[in-house]
Order: sequence, then structure tokens, then C-alpha cells
Amino acid sequence: MMLINRVLIGGFIASLLSVAQAAGLTIEITKGSQTAVPIAIVPFAQQGSIGNVKLSDVVSSDLAGSGFFKTLAEDDMLTKPSEPEKVNFRDWQVLGQDYMTIGQVVGNGNSFNIQFYLFNVHNGQLLMGYRLTAGANELRRAAHHISDLIYEKLTGRKGAFNTRIAYVTSVSRGSGKQYMLQVADADGYNPRTIAESPEPIMAPAWSPDGSKIAYVSFHTKRSEIWVQTLATGQRESVAAYPGINGAPAFSPDGSRLAVTLSKDGSPDVYVLTLASRALTRLTSGLSIDTEPTWSPDGSTIVFTSDMGGKPQLYSMPASGGKASRLTFQGDYNARGRFSADGRSLAMVTANGGSYRIAVMDMASRTVNVLSEGNLDESPSFAPNGSMILFAATRGGKSALSVVSTDGAMQQKLAFESGGVREPAWAP
Repeated sequence: MMLINRVLIGGFIASLLSVAQAAGLTIEITKGSQTAVPIAIVPFAQQGSIGNVKLSDVVSSDLAGSGFFKTLAEDDMLTKPSEPEKVNFRDWQVLGQDYMTIGQVVGNGNSFNIQFYLFNVHNGQLLMGYRLTAGANELRRAAHHISDLIYEKLTGRKGAFNTRIAYVTSVSRGSGKQYMLQVADADGYNPRTIAESPEPIMAPAWSPDGSKIAYVSFHTKRSEIWVQTLATGQRESVAAYPGINGAPAFSPDGSRLAVTLSKDGSPDVYVLTLASRALTRLTSGLSIDTEPTWSPDGSTIVFTSDMGGKPQLYSMPASGGKASRLTFQGDYNARGRFSADGRSLAMVTANGGSYRIAVMDMASRTVNVLSEGNLDESPSFAPNGSMILFAATRGGKSALSVVSTDGAMQQKLAFESGGVREPAWAP
């Protein structure tokens, strides 16, 4: 009964630039930028009991997946220095590298000291030297932090590698399915199930501080909106009205949820104050109004409506008022999601039955289609606005995909079993 957003990502370059496997997860870079900056991530020297996490591989995968960098394969490296005085920059110039990173890891199995250096290969300049410590279960996060530091130093933009994503996955159980809401690192590793049910789970949405997730569950045989605290697992039902309870979205200050309810007839957008449970109705009429999202400053709500005959995006003041149509290109535009700076709006767009991910520039209202598939959905911006996470269906199987906002890079996160849908990138 609720509008479903889908996005198509076809025609991408079929060259497989990188494949990494671990614990049932496969990461494939399926499209790379032709202007990506060459960088070498030299394997870090290791002392002591390090475990099975290779920091340089994680950093290399992060940077390559961003679309801004092209990382050098380890087999192509002429030398593998780990100390600054042992770097022969001529070797790396011959290999066509612009930048390189070296480092060391010293550990005893429980605690690790990590040091790395970032160099400009052309002039030998040390751009960054950094030390950090990490526990045994924090090595991947430490590697993502290193990736963020390198990314910010070379692009001037904060990285988003040391962040989390939420998504819904399902597996067959007997004659039915088991649905799980999971939280994982941004690259899909270290998944943790936070809710599980034999009935569908939908529409996860992060609170602004990343401490809670709102979602829709049907475990009571009807739709119900829950808010769950990740640290404790404590959850509470916040909307269980007759009919549809769906599409929750936290306000920027975390005090309210924009939701879709049909308790008064057709689906409409409401604002729910969490402390008092007070409801404010924003839309009314016979149309289906759903999938609300807040602008970063909290002043505007964008939602999907068929009030014009077909699903399109509309905006209105968060306090209520007249709705204005935002999208006119294509016969279907839905599931709007703002970038953190409010300058861009991701959406699902369709024309002729192919559903693709697109981005609208809010100043010019121009729309750029990023994907070329035919069944993609649920776009969600990375916190730094450089990438969009979404769900894509290929050959009857759903997986998570990430595309850069200029469309130059795309990667796929495929899991060994089960479908994966409705992703949401944490703040």
C-alpha cells in the first residue's frame, strides 16, 4: 500500500577492478573513474601477534571504493618499505603513483600501536604522519580511520569510511522467511542483528546522533513503528494506529518523527513528537502521501505523493502549509533523501518502467541519473555527501550498491545468502 522506490543502474563498465571476500561478503568495484588519482598503500610491517586483519588491504579497498583513487596492486610494487628513510621515490614515480602510504603495526594480540606516513611521490614531501592505538576488535575501525584521514588530506573533504549502515536482510526458514534488521560497518563487515522477526521489517531510519534506529515491523501481524536504542537494545512502539504505520524519518534534532499514517483514511504525512506522542497532520486529501524526509535545517519536509496522478516529490514547510511540486522529469520520482548539506536530493526516478537512482541539485533543480539498472531502490547519502548507498536487484537477487555522486564509481556489496534491502547510511 506504500509507494516503493526503485532505481536502475545499468550499463556500467564491466571491468572488475577489485574483489575482496570474507565471511560471506563480496565487495566488487564494478565501475571506476578514469580520472582516479594513483596511490600506493604499501603493506604495513607487522610485529607481534596481529591477527587476520590486514590494515593496508582495508585502506586500499576504502580508497578505491570512493572513486577518487586508483590503488596499486601489491604484486606490482617494486619494494615494500615501512620506514620513511627506506622509501626510494623513484621506484614509485616509475610506477606512475602520485601518493603512497607506508606504516607499521606492533601488537601483542590485545592492543596495537599503529603508525603510518603519507607522501607526495613527485617531490617526496611528507604530507602526514600519524600514530594511533587500537584494541583487538578495533583493527578494522582503525583502518577505516586511516582511510578517512588520507581521504580528507588529499580531497579536502571528510571521509565516511569509519561509519555504519543499516539494512534489512531475509533468509528462508522452513516454509517461510526470517527478516533481520542489521547494522554493519560502511563496507558491510562486522554485521550485528538488532531486530529479527518471521514477519517483514521495513524502512530503517537513523537518529541524528546515530544512537537509535526507527523502523517498521509487522511482527504483531500489522504495521507498527518502533524506536530502538542500539547500545542497550531497548525498544518501544511509537505508532500502532489502525491501518498503515510507516516510513519513519527523524527530525534533525531527534525529537520528532515524520511518519506515514492512514488512520484517518488515505495515507498522509504526520509529525510525531516522541516525548508527548502528540501528532500533527501535514497532508490531507485522497492522494497517497508518504516517504517524508526532513531538510537538514528542519524547516522543510519533502515527501512522495500521487496528487498529480503519478508519484512525484513535493515539499512543504515542516510546520504545515502548501505543498509545492519538486520533480517534473520522468513519470515516477520518489523516496527523496537529502545530503547532509541540503544541497542535493537523492531519489528513485523512472521513465518507461526502469527505476534508477538520481540526484537533484536543489539550487538549479537539475536531475542527474547515476545508475543504469532497472530495479534499484532506497537511496541514502553518505555523511560526507560523496556517495549514495542503495539496494539493487540483479538476476532475482538483491544486494547493496554504492555509487559516487558524479556517477564515476560504483561498487556492490553482495552477501552469500539472502536478500538485502532498504539500506540507510548512519550520520
